[in-house]
Amino acid sequence: MSVNAQTLSAGDALEVLRAAWEAQDSGALTTSWMLHGKPGVGKTQLVQTLATHIGAELYDIRLTTIEPQDLRGLPYYDHETRKTLWYRPEDLPDQPDRPAVLFLDELTAASPYLQPTVYGLLQERRVGRHTLPDSVFIVAAGNTVEDGALAYEMGTALSDRLVHLHVTANAKDWLERYAVDQSLHPAVTAFLRSRPDLLDTTEDSLRRSEMIACTPRSWERVSQIMQAVPDRRIRDTMVAGTIGVAPAAEFARVADELDAMVTVQDMLAAPRAQRVDLYPDTLNGLVGLIYGLVAQTEADTIAGVIDVMADIRTLKSDRVQALPLGELSSFGFELLIRKALAQGLQEAFRGSEAYADYAQARAETGAL
Repeated sequence: MSVNAQTLSAGDALEVLRAAWEAQDSGALTTSWMLHGKPGVGKTQLVQTLATHIGAELYDIRLTTIEPQDLRGLPYYDHETRKTLWYRPEDLPDQPDRPAVLFLDELTAASPYLQPTVYGLLQERRVGRHTLPDSVFIVAAGNTVEDGALAYEMGTALSDRLVHLHVTANAKDWLERYAVDQSLHPAVTAFLRSRPDLLDTTEDSLRRSEMIACTPRSWERVSQIMQAVPDRRIRDTMVAGTIGVAPAAEFARVADELDAMVTVQDMLAAPRAQRVDLYPDTLNGLVGLIYGLVAQTEADTIAGVIDVMADIRTLKSDRVQALPLGELSSFGFELLIRKALAQGLQEAFRGSEAYADYAQARAETGAL
């Protein structure tokens, strides 16, 4: 059964859920939400990010690992009332004055015997006599049979209790809205900017009967490997086991190129007049530098980051002259400004001579 809901990037889906939370918080709309998407597309990270943004505690329940009684709680006999009562499970939020996100993951893979218990949570916001506070926002997630994952078809009784969002991988969205914020390794971000088709290869891998596919989740794991394992041979083996041999071979070339670069820390530590010889002279190198600079942006580094970013457009060597330096500089500032606004660092641009020169040059060419 196909998911005939609107297809969204993870970033756009996050915006929808944030708007839904604001509507629920104001009392205007209370319902439950369902994220559909291939394995590894970023559904779990999306919900974790939502909880962080709204300051909510996250209750993450993997429905494939529990039984109906795990949600209902433990029965006990009350001798005074001569009734069987229930201890509430700790996995369900019960603080009315604290926002919480209840994440029911792997809904479509859960046992059919569990679904009637879940129905009550999704529609009536209760299990047995335990009712969820109004401060609880409910999101479910799951895969479909077509995704090659373990899944049951969702019946109409369950589907009708949800507002559905179909999440797909979008390289531009993932790089700008997720990878930068998470400070993923520059080799990963630089590579995927040049090969956005390799962000998610699930369909191709299924068609070729290959076990391993590239997904946003697997690229995040590649970033962790790059940051944690210095030995190139061992690292390459781990990366191949994460995204497959062919993509790993392409990625290794970009990673080697960036390994030969001067580090972002060394670039920022050097006096501005001496940095010109430290810039990489390849497209992958400059893209990697840009992502590395944005990842290192904090209150004490942003002034230097602005200087390094602004000077990209003025590089003079023969090799870099053939590269789109103005476009790269503008791309870098788009990422940097977005991060600065998110962290409240925008004032650094007002006092930067380098940024003022960059903005003036842009205006003179009609780009602003």
